[in-house]
Amino acid sequence: TVMAAPMTNDQSWFYALALGVSFLKCLLINTICCKCLREDKGKDLLGKPSFILTVLLLWNFGLLIVDHIHFQYNGFLFGVLLLSIARHCQNRHFEGAFLFSVLLNLKHIYLYIAPAYGIYLLRCFCFTQSNADGSLQWRSFSVVRLVILGTIVLSTFAVSFGPFIALGQLPQVLSRLFPFKRGLCHAYWAPNIWALYNIADKAFSILGVKFRLLDINKLPKASMTGGLVQEFQHSVLPSVSPLATLVCTLLSILPALFKIWHRPNGARGFLRCLVICALGSFMFGWHVHEKAIMMAILPLSLLAVDSRKDAGIFLMLSVTSHYSLFPLLFTTQELPIKIFLMLLFTIFSLASLKTLFRKGGALLNPLEVTYLLGLIPLELICEFVYPLTVWQKTFPFLPLMLTSVYCALGVTYAFIRLYISLLTCSDTTKKTKMQ
Repeated sequence: TVMAAPMTNDQSWFYALALGVSFLKCLLINTICCKCLREDKGKDLLGKPSFILTVLLLWNFGLLIVDHIHFQYNGFLFGVLLLSIARHCQNRHFEGAFLFSVLLNLKHIYLYIAPAYGIYLLRCFCFTQSNADGSLQWRSFSVVRLVILGTIVLSTFAVSFGPFIALGQLPQVLSRLFPFKRGLCHAYWAPNIWALYNIADKAFSILGVKFRLLDINKLPKASMTGGLVQEFQHSVLPSVSPLATLVCTLLSILPALFKIWHRPNGARGFLRCLVICALGSFMFGWHVHEKAIMMAILPLSLLAVDSRKDAGIFLMLSVTSHYSLFPLLFTTQELPIKIFLMLLFTIFSLASLKTLFRKGGALLNPLEVTYLLGLIPLELICEFVYPLTVWQKTFPFLPLMLTSVYCALGVTYAFIRLYISLLTCSDTTKKTKMQ
């Protein structure tokens, strides 16, 4: 990538920084690997949950290409998130709440998972005791703890937004934080429910015109496939408003919040609810960017090394979602880089998790394996076959649409499986110990 084109001085600094961070990651993993070998001589590293988790987090394919090639700073933000989660798992809730408040002010997209934090802290920290059956003991509510938590959160926001309030610029800040004029979907559709909704609307409009049920002259312009960031109207199905996406998002996470309120199940329940909130917001949110899927994949890595069922869900979600990020790197010279990096991470994930949960059969069923193998012909069609067809100039965004729709099926499937796991898992049986 560095040698692909002439660089300015500013670009050179960016590339140098990216390569430096990548080198530090390699050095860190090498250090951890050597430490594990010293502590457990003769033991297989792929059987150690701590080592597997380290690689799944530090060498995550999506995080690597987004931060070190596409140039963003999600790794730093996810570090704060994981540190906050760790503090809550250690029952250091004040520190965890402070870190999450700071995280919200660093990037407001983490509002997606704020409901999981709020319900968990209210249920498991502000209420100090539970009955023998796990139900809530209302008399144990601590007003002091609630006030301290509220003070931590509000003071953090006051420091962050105080200068804008004093200068009368808060409305402008909010308008930039929540740009509803950008439309339902990003120029490249994120693989969520709205990608399936868009393609269904497109199919209905084509069939309607073909069978003379619709007048082509009266249909809205199909700007949703034009690669532009803007609002558009659906042709057949009802157009979706920001309020509708908010309602759908809330409905998608309410069962998870209800579950954690009545049966928290400790750190595992909190993590599952957090992933559900992140994935529900990704599935139903307004103008979701495809990179937002990382907010679900990285916390799910913690559960993947702790539960065989969650390991299977992680494999489905990570492979599908990582492939959906391929269009971010669209030049010819980047093609072997992204394919090679994803293959390395996918092979390691499959091998390590299969070794960790060697008992109990395969992590993926035949249908899931067939779906994931379908990504191979999809990539061949999008990268090699379609550019040679006559449709390339007429429908340049068709490969993006195919990628979004196919990956949306896999992400939706993983979302459903994760929900079933959350609602049915009692956490009575553990394969490994969460650390």
